[in-house]
Amino acid sequence: MAIATIDPATGKLIKSFPALTDREVDDRIDAAARAARSWRAAPIAERVAVVRRAGELLEQRKTEYGRLMTLEMGKTYKSAVEEAATCALGCRYYADNAERFLADQPIAAEKERSFVAFEPMGVVLAVMPWNFPFWQVIRFAAPALAAGNVGLLKHASNVPQCALALEQLFAEAGAPGGAFQTLLIGSQAVERVLGDDRVAAATLTGSEGAGSSVASVAGKHIKKTVLELGGSDPYIVMPSADIEAAARTAVTARTINNGQSCIAAKRFIVADSIADRFTRAFVDAMRALVVGDPMDERTNVGPLATKQIRDDLHSQVERSMACGATLLAGGHPRDGAGFYYEPTVLGDVTPAMPAFQEETFGPLAAIVRAKDADDAIALANQSRFGLGSAVWTRDSAEIDRFVRALDAGSVFVNGMVASDPRFPFGGVKKSGYGRELSAFGIHEFLNIKTVRIFGAAGSGQTSTE
Repeated sequence: MAIATIDPATGKLIKSFPALTDREVDDRIDAAARAARSWRAAPIAERVAVVRRAGELLEQRKTEYGRLMTLEMGKTYKSAVEEAATCALGCRYYADNAERFLADQPIAAEKERSFVAFEPMGVVLAVMPWNFPFWQVIRFAAPALAAGNVGLLKHASNVPQCALALEQLFAEAGAPGGAFQTLLIGSQAVERVLGDDRVAAATLTGSEGAGSSVASVAGKHIKKTVLELGGSDPYIVMPSADIEAAARTAVTARTINNGQSCIAAKRFIVADSIADRFTRAFVDAMRALVVGDPMDERTNVGPLATKQIRDDLHSQVERSMACGATLLAGGHPRDGAGFYYEPTVLGDVTPAMPAFQEETFGPLAAIVRAKDADDAIALANQSRFGLGSAVWTRDSAEIDRFVRALDAGSVFVNGMVASDPRFPFGGVKKSGYGRELSAFGIHEFLNIKTVRIFGAAGSGQTSTE
């Protein structure tokens, strides 16, 4: 894929960028390695001040950054501004809490001074996706920089201006030269960067295939990775639920970011006894959504990011219908310019269909009927993915059962899945491993070092007293 901004609302090329040469990449890795040596030694107060200032700039520039996100990947302008504001919140969270997260943890032991220390690993390569072009980067960069690591960002090739804006953001926030750099390179160049001895680790958010590739290279070189991959999140509705509230929230949960979110609800698993009622409310609300110019405040769903994504989604709809799914709403691309797809609902979906088996990246909802709670759990877990999950029920016994039985990195009850700096984020199975955000996220790229000092003078000898 060319490194270029193509407006998804029109399909027109806005600006293209040349890829860095091997020499330019080497120079940036070298700058990162030099920065890593000095940045790790900087006082924690200095490091969190940079992160805090980045948050302030994000808040000040949220409309500017929002326009840029909308231009490059098509999310609605309102949601893009909200994304920038969330980034500001994430920076403030780590500025407020990093010192506590990184403090030595004493271990009680007789006749010795013992503790666990947390030390940065060095240069971390971040391979990031286009769908949340600022938030995905910030939730890596804020904890990494606060911890004393430095970052090399290989962003998706369709959001180069967002990538360059993020590099400039941290420079203006006071990060030293080399501490956070963007690499305008294609995916084929990632292996060379990750294999460089000066790069200590990598984090990737993206497809299952991309995660497998990066994990393979990192494994060959014995390097730590965190992977946040795809999802086919179940959204379960049981008879005791507030059906109207569940249906309203379901629309937002499915169409957030124009449906292009790994944690968007995708498989709507509904108890037989209330399935017709839920489906009517849900389909009516999906049909009422306004599809159009993402800069228009009246728009609910903007274009998909690329023509390929739109074509892939339509293929999933057609293949599922060929297997027996019923089209309840939408089901086709919009005519005219841009990569628009009508909000779509499929009924009578079974586990054999693409809409159930595959990750659907767009405004496509699959409704699956369940006999009871046990059947709903079995259907939810009948997926190679395990990122997020949501369940609607007011039965306390059911709540306890779902919370423990769902194979997912998170379970939300009577609400939709969302990321929050205070809580760890990640998945199981083919959705990846490791965690972002919270204290767990900042610890992923640290050397968790055991320190035991024996004897009054710390001589290394065990006291026999």
